[in-house]
Amino acid sequence: MTEQTSPTLACPLCGCTQFQQEESRQDSRWGFTTHRMTLMICVQCRYVLHFYDQHSIFDFD
Repeated sequence: MTEQTSPTLACPLCGCTQFQQEESRQDSRWGFTTHRMTLMICVQCRYVLHFYDQHSIFDFD
């Protein structure tokens, strides 16, 4: 039996593997659409990686 390991997130700029996790929300131009994102902020160089999951209940797109 082989053991699988999950991939480690690494900063594309400096290679650091430690991140601060934050939540973000971005509204559309007219405010009808809300996109929720998870932000992973590199603790070494402060580069921000954005991860998008799904639309909110107010998304009409």
